[in-house]
Amino acid sequence: MMKFLDKAAMKQDNDTGSRLPCTVTQVEGAKLITGMTMIWLVTLIPSTIWAQINTLFVKQGTTLDRHLGSTFQIPAASLGSFVTLTMLLSVPMYDRYFVPFMRKKTGNPRGITLLQRLGTGFFIQILAITFAYAVEVRRMHVITMHHINGPKEIVPMTIFCLLPQYVLLGVADVFNAIGLLEFFYDQSPEDMQSLGTTFFTSGIGLGNFLNSFLVTMVDKITGSNGGKSWIGDNMNDSHLDYYYAFLLVMSALNLGVFLWASNRYIYKRESREMKDEFPELEGKAIDLLP
Repeated sequence: MMKFLDKAAMKQDNDTGSRLPCTVTQVEGAKLITGMTMIWLVTLIPSTIWAQINTLFVKQGTTLDRHLGSTFQIPAASLGSFVTLTMLLSVPMYDRYFVPFMRKKTGNPRGITLLQRLGTGFFIQILAITFAYAVEVRRMHVITMHHINGPKEIVPMTIFCLLPQYVLLGVADVFNAIGLLEFFYDQSPEDMQSLGTTFFTSGIGLGNFLNSFLVTMVDKITGSNGGKSWIGDNMNDSHLDYYYAFLLVMSALNLGVFLWASNRYIYKRESREMKDEFPELEGKAIDLLP
């Protein structure tokens, strides 16, 4: 992939001293950045899914029974702490058990490759949004059974039915969030290590922006011409299940694109093979034989 960039390091017969082609190091660096950009693009949808933790999941929780005991009500946003708790428990288990087990199976020092780690996290995210869709379908069924219409009416379902989707997203973050930071830092060119952090943080920021854009556009489109908005102010008279189904389809398609891109990605170690085999080419242009 991206072999066309090799032409930039090939010295043509008509090259003069005033116009030198790029060095092998520069070309390999350009390949790495181009490949990282392609992977970065397919991480935007997972970042959008992660943004649901502080947005729609919370709105969904405010409509459910939040009583813990006879008088105390837990805040709907407090379930987000289970994402952090799940990560704290899962990271040691990942390093202590998962990596050694997979290392024996694959022979890879990391257990699985960086992109396989990301793909696993993306798949777990799909399971999380699938569970969120199933819970929302059940919530809508209970709303119909009890004839609930008011925006402040409480649906007779415990808020803890949302807990599995938070836990699954916490497990997915062990693969995604940590894997993404490791991938971008590890694959950045040697003299541009800070680029990895830039890729990581910008992906999260743009994913949150994309989430806000999708919510706004879906609300306007579905609520136009007197239709029932999927994400209206009254969550008891909306179709949040349709929106979750929309996110589920997008996530599945994005996973397919990710698998296509990862199969064509060349890791930095592989890109160094030419330098290791031909160290005399380091910092030089490649002569194109007649």
